Amino acid sequence: MITLPDYIGLNAFGIKMPVIFPGDNIIEMVYGSLKKCVKDNLLADNSIVCITESVVAKAQNNYVTLNDISKEVATKLSLEDNSTVGVFFPIASRNRFSSILTGISRAVPKGKVCVQFPKGKDEVGNELIDHPSTGMNYIKFYKEIIKQESATPFIIRSDFHKDMFSQNPDGIIVSSIHSRNEDLRIIKKDFKNCLTLQELCNEQQDSRGWSEWGLLGSNLSSNEKLKLAPRNCYEIVREIQQEVKKGLGKNIEVMVYGDGAYKDPSTGIYELADPVVAFGYTSKLETPRRGVKYKFIADKGINQGQTKNQIADIIKKEGAKQHEINSMSSEGTTPRALKDLAGTLADLVSGSADAGTPLVIINGLLN
Repeated sequence: MITLPDYIGLNAFGIKMPVIFPGDNIIEMVYGSLKKCVKDNLLADNSIVCITESVVAKAQNNYVTLNDISKEVATKLSLEDNSTVGVFFPIASRNRFSSILTGISRAVPKGKVCVQFPKGKDEVGNELIDHPSTGMNYIKFYKEIIKQESATPFIIRSDFHKDMFSQNPDGIIVSSIHSRNEDLRIIKKDFKNCLTLQELCNEQQDSRGWSEWGLLGSNLSSNEKLKLAPRNCYEIVREIQQEVKKGLGKNIEVMVYGDGAYKDPSTGIYELADPVVAFGYTSKLETPRRGVKYKFIADKGINQGQTKNQIADIIKKEGAKQHEINSMSSEGTTPRALKDLAGTLADLVSGSADAGTPLVIINGLLN
C-alpha cells in the first residue's frame, strides 16, 4: 500500500494506461485505472483526475481526412475550383495548421490561397521566418503546401483586417484561435462570406469524425488524416465522476485537458494552441483558486514578535476563511480558475512526448 506522508503538499503524478484504440470505452478504461489507484491510496476525496484530450478523441475515432476538410470548405464558402480563399491569421505550426492548409488549398486547385500573417509573431508567439525551436521558415513552408495542391499562394504581412480584401477573396477562413470571434466580427463588417475554423467539421456525421470545436484543437494523425478535439467532454467527465462515486466511494473532480496555458520564457512561445485548457470539466473546477499570501502573514507575525507555532496557527485559520480578491491577506495570489491551473499542471506532468501517462491525478490543489 502506498500512502504519502502528511508533510507532502500539492502533488501530481501520471498514471500509465494501455494503448487506446478507436472504439475503446474510455470511461471504463479510466475507471479501471482509478480502481487501482484507490487500492494504493493514491485517489482521495477532492482528487482531480485529468485525462488528456488525445486519448479521448482516439477512443471516439474522431478523425477526418484532408478531403473531408476540402469538401467542407468548398461547400460552406460556396467555392469553385478557381476561387480565391483567404486564410486569416493562422498559427505557424507543422502539426497543428499545415494539414488544415492542405485541405483548404485542395478546395481551390485552380484558384488562389491568400494567407495573412501579422507583422510580428503569430498568435501564440511563434516566429514566422526563423522559428527559435525548429528553424522553420513558415512563410516559405506554407507557400509550398499551397503549390503542392496546384493553387497559387499569396502571402500578406499585416495587422489590419481590411488588407485581406485587396485580393478580392470569394471566401475567408478566420484561422486564429483565441481571437477568432473578435476577428470574425471585424471582418464581417465588410465581408459576409467568412467563417472560423470552429465552423468546419463541427456538425455530427455518421461517416466521419466531428467536434463542437470544429478544426480547433486538431492535430496531424497521418499524412491524410487529422485527429479532432474530443466531443461531448462534459458528458464524459460527469459520467466518470458518477461512476467513481458509486463504485469507489470517492468524491472527485474530472477534466479532459489539452494544452497547458504556459508561456516559455526562453522562446516566448505561448503553448496554448488548443482553444481552451479544458475541453470538459466538472463543476468545482470552474471556481478560482484563492488563498492567503503566506509570506505576508509570516512577515507580519515576525514583525510582531510571534512564535513559529503562533504564525503557523494564524496561517491555518486565515486559510480557512473566505477572503476578498483585493484583501491584503490575498495580495499577490492571482485567482486563476482551477481548471486552468489543473490542466496546465497535468500537461506539464504528462508532456507531449508520449510518456504513456495520459491520466494525471492531482492532490492538494482542491481543498
